[in-house]
Amino acid sequence: MNRTLTLAALLSLSAASAAPVTLTYWQYDFASKVDTMNKLIQKFEAQNPDIKIRQETFPYDAYNQKVASSVPAGQGPDVVNLFYGWLPQYVDSGYLQPLPAKDFPAAQVDKTFVPMVQTSKIGGQYYALPTAVRTLAVFYNKDLLRQSGVLTPPRTWEDFIAAAQKVVKGAPPRFTTLGFGIQPDGQDYHVVREVLVRQFGGSPYSKDGKKVAYDSDAGQKAMSFYTDLFTKYKLGTPNFFPGNNSYRDAFIAGKVGMIIDGSFAVGTIQKGAKFNWGVVPLPVLKANGVRSNFGSYWVNGITKNAKGDKLNAAVKFLKFLTSEDTQRTWLQSVGEIPASKKLSNDPQLRRDPVYGPFVYALPFAHSTLFVDEAGQRKAWVDAINTVILQNGSTANAVKRAAADEQKILDGYYK
Repeated sequence: MNRTLTLAALLSLSAASAAPVTLTYWQYDFASKVDTMNKLIQKFEAQNPDIKIRQETFPYDAYNQKVASSVPAGQGPDVVNLFYGWLPQYVDSGYLQPLPAKDFPAAQVDKTFVPMVQTSKIGGQYYALPTAVRTLAVFYNKDLLRQSGVLTPPRTWEDFIAAAQKVVKGAPPRFTTLGFGIQPDGQDYHVVREVLVRQFGGSPYSKDGKKVAYDSDAGQKAMSFYTDLFTKYKLGTPNFFPGNNSYRDAFIAGKVGMIIDGSFAVGTIQKGAKFNWGVVPLPVLKANGVRSNFGSYWVNGITKNAKGDKLNAAVKFLKFLTSEDTQRTWLQSVGEIPASKKLSNDPQLRRDPVYGPFVYALPFAHSTLFVDEAGQRKAWVDAINTVILQNGSTANAVKRAAADEQKILDGYYK
């Protein structure tokens, strides 16, 4: 009797040990990313029959809060997809665990991934890694520019303004066609901070990222240049179309000559635009030709929920998500640039008429070390709006952004 029970127990234990480990994976609900991940999960499970992945998605606007409220309670994901700018908050709160150094040596990651990924290294340890990265470029409506007499896309900011002035139709508040799809809370505030400030000879932050450095002559010139696109040149107006992606939707509708957007927008524009369009690198100032760009990315990290067999499975899954094969799939299906130095230096990709301009920007793309991405964005957008919506001075706007953002930085670092 006892022997029978012992054998049964052993059989039960054997069956339990053979049961697959199930990981919960979270990301926000973006159609191409979700569909691609579903296919990647099928491939991963076929290669690892002892691991099952359950993907769950949530609307973007609710996603950050959903993660923040679930992980501390020991619920939610084992592996999570996060905007890199949220990492300091998640690391500081203990929601993420550092990637095991034996599986992801920091020196090897530094060598393998494009430079901006080092923003994910906190205290000398990597807490998450991306499959892909993004930079910014100018999307332009070839048909609108050609009809307006602009035969070549702009390479300098001066040419950008001249081309947009030829395209624009109407005037505020009754534009019918915009020369430039201005949208401070789109990608534009990144352009002011990480592109224009540097092009005017400044730096947005101290080297360690703890101090605001754009309350300067360069910062004021950058703010003036950008807000002049609305106040002086009248190239467009914010929120021309309804919705969070007003500028992009207006471009897809054929109502905007040019927008500045990320490589992540390529798939949406390819599917929606019914006209000839192209992509060129962000312009430079004719006076100095200095190039700069803003780089960003989403990362996959392992939460504190993953322990024991789950942690081992999560490491395998993360290695799969950051492999070169997965990065190639992500480029083809989602349209984001591979995070691998080797792949992003591929000559064919660099020559690609759509992705080439984004890849070209990788060497001089800066990823801002956010400690509160939403709060830091708000500081910039509110300051810009005091100029374009309230006729405030650019000097005061820069001071306001600097004061608001420094308060956020001080609250985190002190």
